[in-house]
Amino acid sequence: MENKINRVSDPNAANANWLEIVRQQVASLRYGVVEIIVHDSRVTQIEKTERLRLEKPDSGARPN
Repeated sequence: MENKINRVSDPNAANANWLEIVRQQVASLRYGVVEIIVHDSRVTQIEKTERLRLEKPDSGARPN
């Protein structure tokens, strides 16, 4: 699994708008976690972990 880090070009604008960034990350998830990292009472990082859930096979279906 590859970790991808996206940096915000203007950290001051991102820090002032962190709640909107969190909203966007949550809205883009179906299953997963959005984690907010705080340092010295400031939001410094937002991490998103997305899960892929597979449907259970039908009871009559045979596994391959």
